[in-house]
Amino acid sequence: MTDNEKFEGLKEKLLKENEEKYGEEIREKYDEDIVKKSNERFKNMTQEDFNKLNELAQEVKYYLGEAFKHKDPSSELAQKAAGLHKEWITLSWGTYDKEAHANLAQMYVDDERFKAYYDDEVKGAAEFLRDAIFIYTGRKK
Repeated sequence: MTDNEKFEGLKEKLLKENEEKYGEEIREKYDEDIVKKSNERFKNMTQEDFNKLNELAQEVKYYLGEAFKHKDPSSELAQKAAGLHKEWITLSWGTYDKEAHANLAQMYVDDERFKAYYDDEVKGAAEFLRDAIFIYTGRKK
């Protein structure tokens, strides 16, 4: 099996797992066309883009952790984390919208599954990221 075949298999596996976990829920929240486009975008993602996506996710968590130490979501480090999160969204979604970014950040706080991802090392990190993203996007609380 070539590296490309392995990568294609990995993407299929991840899409299947995502569908099993969240398929029904995302279709209730979003239009079927949006879900279909998102899945197609992921299926067509290059290895380079996939690696960049994972790298950005790790960078967001790193800068978030560093910024959290100072407890200021408007700090340079916190805004760096928010900017990297914007890059992650843009690469994932293929587009960027400030309001969607802020809504996603709020979901990270409201949905325990996503909150656990950001709070895994530092309790309160999800709220801190949301606050940083709200500042980044100009959204009022």
